[in-house]
Amino acid sequence: MEFRVLGPVSAWRDGGEVPLDGAKQRTVLAVLLLARGRTVSDTRLCQLLWDENPPATFAAQLYNYVSRLRKYLGDEVEIVRQWSGYLLRTGDSRLDIDEFERLAGLGRDALRSGRHEEAARDLHEALALWRGATLSNVTDHLIEAESPRLAEVRMAALEDRITADLMLGRQADLVVELSDLVAAQPLHELLRSHLITALLRCDRQADALAVYHQGRRVLADELGADPGPALAEAYQTVLAGPGTPVVAVAPRAGPGWRDVRPAMLPPGAHDFCGREQELQALAGLLAGTSPSAPQRTLLTGMAGVGKSALALRAAHLCSSEFPDGQLYADLGGTRGNATDPGDVLGWFLRSLGNAEEAIPRRLDERECLYRSQLAGRRVLVVLDNSANYPQVRPLLPGDPSCRVILTCRGRLSELPGVTRVEVGILDPAQALELFATIVGLPRVAAEPGAAHRIVQLCGRLSIGIRVAAARLIARPHWSLRYLAQRLADERFRLNELRLGTLDVRARIEGSYQELEVESQVALRRLALLNTADFPIGAAARVLGVTPRVGEEVAESLVDARLLEIAGSDGGRRQRHRFHDLVRVFAREKADPVDHRVVTARSALSA
Repeated sequence: MEFRVLGPVSAWRDGGEVPLDGAKQRTVLAVLLLARGRTVSDTRLCQLLWDENPPATFAAQLYNYVSRLRKYLGDEVEIVRQWSGYLLRTGDSRLDIDEFERLAGLGRDALRSGRHEEAARDLHEALALWRGATLSNVTDHLIEAESPRLAEVRMAALEDRITADLMLGRQADLVVELSDLVAAQPLHELLRSHLITALLRCDRQADALAVYHQGRRVLADELGADPGPALAEAYQTVLAGPGTPVVAVAPRAGPGWRDVRPAMLPPGAHDFCGREQELQALAGLLAGTSPSAPQRTLLTGMAGVGKSALALRAAHLCSSEFPDGQLYADLGGTRGNATDPGDVLGWFLRSLGNAEEAIPRRLDERECLYRSQLAGRRVLVVLDNSANYPQVRPLLPGDPSCRVILTCRGRLSELPGVTRVEVGILDPAQALELFATIVGLPRVAAEPGAAHRIVQLCGRLSIGIRVAAARLIARPHWSLRYLAQRLADERFRLNELRLGTLDVRARIEGSYQELEVESQVALRRLALLNTADFPIGAAARVLGVTPRVGEEVAESLVDARLLEIAGSDGGRRQRHRFHDLVRVFAREKADPVDHRVVTARSALSA
């Protein structure tokens, strides 16, 4: 099978085109092909299909596009559901952009080695693979996202091909082509310098000077800039006269971040408060320079407790300990759209100075290059919102001088050699300090009792306090007492703890959606029990399953940080309890069947 994206997106089998349904289905195919064997998240696909306005049925529509693609493409390729997204395995199929990059790379290498005939042949073949406007039959959103990059890749190959043709004395054939290219892109200095060179070699010195002066005026009028080195050198060659040897401009270096020390940490929270003990522990772990010192630290805790804020605070405070830079990635594990580690390695490798064409496509090759480039360096890597061990494993440096901070709701029990730091809810003093820092000390001092009440109703959960404080800032006419009254009604509490992107319910929902159905049912029913805490056997009784199955379900809720351990003897005599806001959330989710079951078994003993 053959796939084409260098022009209209299409699939071909045995010389005939495979029928596809329309622009959106072709968009899905193109995105998966351009990902080169990496997983594309649902979020990314939705953005490229519908931009910021996906329909309510987007999940079903996306599933339908993929399902029909599987049917049309047959068994020669495989579309796999992975990492809350899709991955396309093309097997032995041919992709035109792969062949283009192979030929362009061969041509570029030949050009740098002085093998001009070989370079021209390979580059001509590479450019012949482009069949009209790239991605011409997909959504505008994909065109906007990918066309600039693809145009740049094609232009780089075209510049190299023109250089090779000039070196072979083909200037007469190039004048018309270069004149059209310069007319279409008057600010492109390298193309203009090539045109000047071709004209001069055709004994058209006056025309060459006119092309230079026109370019100088365009640059001054449009950019307020003088000609760059390539154009200036071509001009000096013209002035020197036709008898002076003309040297074609060398092929440009590939794009990349050169001589940049990676500093990818996003800004930390300026109103960060408390957590002195955790910060001190983290600083000690990060400052250690001995190869035997702990290299990995995992911050773990329930949704919204403040793990990311703590990680960034510690990372900024200790950034001077890492002179070779800091790498950061939000892995999306708390949003149900975990980021593919191959994509993250691509970001990291670019920030370490690698040009796009130098970055391998395969995950294992990216992993090897990444670890090789960190060897001998002291770099801090922050992996925020990790999903699971298979996701983070390729992102761990191998050099013992590097340090890693991870955040995850779970404990990543498979991760070896890690120091785990439990991040709990704020103590009363810290919770009040955070609230006062955001709202302002005068308002808190005027109503101290109401302030204490608000942070307690927020369960001393960092995100809850931040939302409550943000609502008071947005409504300066509200008293603290009024907000406390609104929060006191459990039926509407989570509605009150939502403002813009800050949403307590959404944070807890992320953990809930990752549960198995049986665990979701247990969570809802346990929340209906009118008791502060309950034994581990309660899960079995509300589900009507064996004690062993009930114990496993309860442990899954503890692992998801939706239940807390209230007491344990180290075995099965455990007691569990809810965080207040998790209980409110779970009760919202309860349906009539849940209520009937719990009522019927109201004789449950605590």
